[in-house]
Amino acid sequence: MRLPRSGAGWTIAVFGLLALLLGALGLIWPETQLRLLGFEVPTERAPGDYTGAFLTASSMASFNMGVYYLLAVATEWRPFYRFTVWFRLVTFTVFSIAVLSDVAPDRFLGVAAWEGLGAVATAVGLWWDSRRAATGPAGPGAADDSAPGPDAVPATDAVH
Repeated sequence: MRLPRSGAGWTIAVFGLLALLLGALGLIWPETQLRLLGFEVPTERAPGDYTGAFLTASSMASFNMGVYYLLAVATEWRPFYRFTVWFRLVTFTVFSIAVLSDVAPDRFLGVAAWEGLGAVATAVGLWWDSRRAATGPAGPGAADDSAPGPDAVPATDAVH
Protein backbone atom coordinates (compact mmCIF):
# COMPACT_ATOMS: atom_id res chain seq x y z
CA MET A 1 0.00 0.00 0.00
CA ARG A 2 1.21 3.49 -0.73
CA LEU A 3 1.57 6.20 1.88
CA PRO A 4 -1.12 8.90 2.11
CA ARG A 5 -0.61 11.84 -0.24
CA SER A 6 -2.42 14.49 1.82
CA GLY A 7 -2.94 15.69 5.38
CA ALA A 8 -6.51 14.43 5.36
CA GLY A 9 -5.29 11.12 3.95
CA TRP A 10 -3.00 10.67 6.95
CA THR A 11 -5.91 11.16 9.37
CA ILE A 12 -7.98 8.59 7.48
CA ALA A 13 -5.03 6.17 7.37
CA VAL A 14 -4.46 6.37 11.13
CA PHE A 15 -8.14 5.79 11.85
CA GLY A 16 -8.35 2.97 9.31
CA LEU A 17 -5.33 1.17 10.69
CA LEU A 18 -6.58 1.45 14.26
CA ALA A 19 -10.08 0.30 13.28
CA LEU A 20 -8.58 -2.70 11.51
CA LEU A 21 -6.30 -3.58 14.45
CA LEU A 22 -8.99 -3.11 17.12
CA GLY A 23 -11.42 -5.17 15.03
CA ALA A 24 -8.84 -7.95 14.84
CA LEU A 25 -8.27 -7.68 18.60
CA GLY A 26 -12.00 -8.14 19.23
CA LEU A 27 -12.09 -11.18 16.98
CA ILE A 28 -8.98 -12.81 18.43
CA TRP A 29 -9.16 -11.75 22.12
CA PRO A 30 -12.71 -10.57 22.82
CA GLU A 31 -12.19 -10.40 26.60
CA THR A 32 -9.33 -7.93 26.13
CA GLN A 33 -11.54 -5.77 23.92
CA LEU A 34 -14.30 -5.78 26.54
CA ARG A 35 -11.87 -4.77 29.28
CA LEU A 36 -10.49 -1.92 27.13
CA LEU A 37 -14.03 -0.60 26.78
CA GLY A 38 -14.71 -0.86 30.50
CA PHE A 39 -17.14 -3.77 30.38
CA GLU A 40 -17.17 -6.58 32.91
CA VAL A 41 -15.92 -9.98 31.81
CA PRO A 42 -17.74 -12.60 33.89
CA THR A 43 -16.32 -16.11 34.18
CA GLU A 44 -19.62 -17.52 32.87
CA ARG A 45 -22.31 -16.06 30.66
CA ALA A 46 -25.98 -16.51 31.46
CA PRO A 47 -28.26 -18.25 28.96
CA GLY A 48 -29.49 -15.70 26.44
CA ASP A 49 -26.40 -13.48 26.88
CA TYR A 50 -25.33 -12.64 23.35
CA THR A 51 -22.34 -10.45 24.28
CA GLY A 52 -20.00 -12.71 22.32
CA ALA A 53 -22.15 -12.59 19.20
CA PHE A 54 -22.47 -8.81 19.41
CA LEU A 55 -18.74 -8.39 19.98
CA THR A 56 -17.96 -10.62 17.00
CA ALA A 57 -20.30 -8.61 14.78
CA SER A 58 -18.98 -5.21 15.90
CA SER A 59 -15.35 -6.38 15.70
CA MET A 60 -15.88 -7.66 12.17
CA ALA A 61 -17.53 -4.34 11.26
CA SER A 62 -14.55 -2.45 12.70
CA PHE A 63 -12.11 -4.66 10.81
CA ASN A 64 -14.01 -4.13 7.54
CA MET A 65 -14.29 -0.39 8.14
CA GLY A 66 -10.52 -0.26 8.61
CA VAL A 67 -10.08 -1.93 5.24
CA TYR A 68 -12.49 0.57 3.62
CA TYR A 69 -10.63 3.54 5.12
CA LEU A 70 -7.26 2.21 3.97
CA LEU A 71 -8.67 1.60 0.48
CA ALA A 72 -9.89 5.21 0.42
CA VAL A 73 -6.36 6.34 1.34
CA ALA A 74 -4.78 4.18 -1.36
CA THR A 75 -7.03 5.82 -3.97
CA GLU A 76 -7.05 9.31 -2.34
CA TRP A 77 -10.86 9.22 -2.43
CA ARG A 78 -11.54 12.70 -1.07
CA PRO A 79 -15.36 12.59 -1.20
CA PHE A 80 -15.12 9.66 1.22
CA TYR A 81 -12.91 11.76 3.51
CA ARG A 82 -15.56 14.51 3.60
CA PHE A 83 -18.30 11.94 4.22
CA THR A 84 -16.45 10.52 7.23
CA VAL A 85 -16.25 13.93 8.93
CA TRP A 86 -20.03 14.18 9.24
CA PHE A 87 -20.65 10.59 10.21
CA ARG A 88 -17.85 10.51 12.77
CA LEU A 89 -19.50 13.55 14.36
CA VAL A 90 -22.77 11.60 14.43
CA THR A 91 -20.91 8.68 16.05
CA PHE A 92 -19.40 11.05 18.62
CA THR A 93 -22.89 12.29 19.47
CA VAL A 94 -24.45 8.82 19.75
CA PHE A 95 -21.63 7.44 21.92
CA SER A 96 -21.70 10.51 24.17
CA ILE A 97 -25.45 10.17 24.64
CA ALA A 98 -25.00 6.45 25.42
CA VAL A 99 -22.63 7.35 28.29
CA LEU A 100 -24.71 10.26 29.56
CA SER A 101 -27.85 8.09 29.63
CA ASP A 102 -26.02 5.23 31.45
CA VAL A 103 -26.29 2.83 28.52
CA ALA A 104 -22.48 2.59 28.26
CA PRO A 105 -19.71 2.91 30.86
CA ASP A 106 -17.78 6.16 31.30
CA ARG A 107 -14.78 4.72 29.43
CA PHE A 108 -16.92 4.87 26.31
CA LEU A 109 -16.39 8.64 26.37
CA GLY A 110 -12.89 7.82 25.13
CA VAL A 111 -14.45 6.20 22.06
CA ALA A 112 -16.67 9.26 21.59
CA ALA A 113 -13.68 11.59 21.96
CA TRP A 114 -11.67 9.53 19.46
CA GLU A 115 -14.49 9.87 16.92
CA GLY A 116 -14.98 13.59 17.53
CA LEU A 117 -11.28 14.44 17.44
CA GLY A 118 -10.82 12.26 14.36
CA ALA A 119 -13.62 14.11 12.57
CA VAL A 120 -12.09 17.47 13.47
CA ALA A 121 -8.59 16.31 12.44
CA THR A 122 -9.87 15.14 9.04
CA ALA A 123 -11.83 18.39 8.55
CA VAL A 124 -8.68 20.39 9.36
CA GLY A 125 -6.67 18.16 7.02
CA LEU A 126 -9.16 18.74 4.20
CA TRP A 127 -9.05 22.49 4.82
CA TRP A 128 -5.25 22.50 4.93
CA ASP A 129 -5.01 20.40 1.75
CA SER A 130 -7.40 22.68 -0.16
CA ARG A 131 -5.52 25.77 1.02
CA ARG A 132 -2.19 24.26 0.01
CA ALA A 133 -3.61 23.27 -3.40
CA ALA A 134 -5.04 26.79 -3.91
CA THR A 135 -1.70 28.51 -3.25
CA GLY A 136 0.48 25.93 -5.00
CA PRO A 137 4.19 26.37 -5.60
CA ALA A 138 3.78 29.47 -7.82
CA GLY A 139 1.45 31.33 -5.44
CA PRO A 140 -2.31 31.86 -5.13
CA GLY A 141 -4.34 31.05 -8.20
CA ALA A 142 -1.48 29.36 -10.04
CA ALA A 143 -2.51 26.29 -11.96
CA ASP A 144 -0.29 23.33 -12.69
CA ASP A 145 -1.74 21.47 -15.65
CA SER A 146 1.03 18.87 -15.66
CA ALA A 147 -0.47 16.78 -12.84
CA PRO A 148 -3.97 16.15 -11.54
CA GLY A 149 -4.94 17.91 -8.32
CA PRO A 150 -5.83 16.14 -5.09
CA ASP A 151 -9.53 16.09 -6.03
CA ALA A 152 -8.98 14.68 -9.52
CA VAL A 153 -11.13 11.69 -10.37
CA PRO A 154 -9.38 8.82 -12.14
CA ALA A 155 -10.86 8.23 -15.59
CA THR A 156 -12.05 4.75 -14.59
CA ASP A 157 -14.10 6.27 -11.74
CA ALA A 158 -15.53 9.17 -13.72
CA VAL A 159 -18.46 7.13 -15.01
CA HIS A 160 -19.52 5.84 -11.58
